[in-house]
Amino acid sequence: MDHQLAEDPAAPVEKPVTLHRHFGLLQAIALNVTMIVGAGVFATIPSILKKLPGPYAVLAWLAAGILILLDGLVWSELATMFPGSGGSYRYLLEGYGRQRWGRMMAFLFIWQFLLSGPLEIASGLIVIAQFATYLSPAFDELNNAWTCSIILWKEENLKMIVSPARVLVQVLGIFLIFLLYRRISSLGKMTVTFWIGVLAVIAWILIDGGFRFQPGVAFDWPENGSVAEGPVDFLQRLGQAMILAMYAYLGYYNVCYIGDEVRNPGRTLPRAILGSAFLVILLFVGLHLAMLGTINWKEAVAGADDYSLPAEFMKAIHQDWATKLVMVLLIWTVLGSAFAGLLGYSRIPYGAARYGHFFGVFRHVHPVHHIPHVSLILVGALTLFWCFFDLEKVINALITTRILEQFVAQIGAVVLLRRNHPNLSRPYRLWLYPVPCGLALAGWLFMYVCAERLYIVLGLSTLVAGIIAFLIWSKQVRQWPFAVVENEKPSSSS
Repeated sequence: MDHQLAEDPAAPVEKPVTLHRHFGLLQAIALNVTMIVGAGVFATIPSILKKLPGPYAVLAWLAAGILILLDGLVWSELATMFPGSGGSYRYLLEGYGRQRWGRMMAFLFIWQFLLSGPLEIASGLIVIAQFATYLSPAFDELNNAWTCSIILWKEENLKMIVSPARVLVQVLGIFLIFLLYRRISSLGKMTVTFWIGVLAVIAWILIDGGFRFQPGVAFDWPENGSVAEGPVDFLQRLGQAMILAMYAYLGYYNVCYIGDEVRNPGRTLPRAILGSAFLVILLFVGLHLAMLGTINWKEAVAGADDYSLPAEFMKAIHQDWATKLVMVLLIWTVLGSAFAGLLGYSRIPYGAARYGHFFGVFRHVHPVHHIPHVSLILVGALTLFWCFFDLEKVINALITTRILEQFVAQIGAVVLLRRNHPNLSRPYRLWLYPVPCGLALAGWLFMYVCAERLYIVLGLSTLVAGIIAFLIWSKQVRQWPFAVVENEKPSSSS
């Protein structure tokens, strides 16, 4: 059964061009995994080690992994209730009431998404710019010679970086948009193709690291046996390390954004969400131990900002050819992640506009390729813009702006739907409700309060600005945002 949101009666009537359901379970898991296994796991390990030195760093992967499993249960129930394009937008709209707070919550999600979604995709392209310098000493020298930084905020070290490597990833970003401007039946095959590149990198590192694993290197504890000045400092470090690990895990829910294009969503969506979450937790812990069972963690901590752990791992085992080859495969992997991100995130403005809660121009589906082409161009353009910023700033900004308006808000949506509409059809029911909701809420809030003050302020500022923008938009469309409707129930149709 497909559950549909009530369309705005003021929206123009036109003959719909529907999306095709071509994603099965394998392709859905492939989409999630290619979104997750991109830049994150390979780029964040040195930074995690600076927060939690030595074997303690594994705690960040495990704690964040538990959180995505708990949150995956929330996503599964919501996704199977409303398995259409839009993902969180639809869940918040229905959970908080289409004619009450739901309109504001859905608007706030789109508002923050236009910042955090392209930031997430851009982070991968930024890492490609760093990886590309390992391929050629001549290109590395050229890149260093022609790098220019434009200071935007000196006190916070906020700047735009222009270099040959950044221009290169701009070209790659445009190429990805071109690839996605295709009929959806070919996109599933492309997704599996990118997944092969992901698995090749992981398998190579896991096999090499497994044969050469040294327990004394992997479990080389800090000399003083302590990583923090006290329990509070340890929790602060753990929370900040979890933010970095969560950045690597983002994407376990990506298939929810293309629910209109998934076969048998009631069964496929929860299996894809939880299956991909379990898979990447095992893979990331394995990759961490494989590389740090060969390369001592102290070397990674002492490395420069552009230090590449997989490159140094291959250099320690093989010759330069292996370093260059793994960089090529990693670039392919990150491209696959960006590909999956653009595919899923381009459906969010489309889903909102389709039901009259965002600008109408984004509701159009290409008559030939059957893709939401206007939304694709918007998300792609914003992604290209953020590619000129510093990676660390991009990661912190995207995580903190997303926690409140998306993850915490969705937990509230599940609770409200359970309370207000207990008889609503639920093809998948969240296990042990409400325990997972409470634990997931505690985890997200813990990460938020552990973030640096600048990004907490950024997240709250984005929220306040979004509320103001929503009130202005509501006045323009002449719809009072908090109208009370008796016996309101999420609409559905078979």
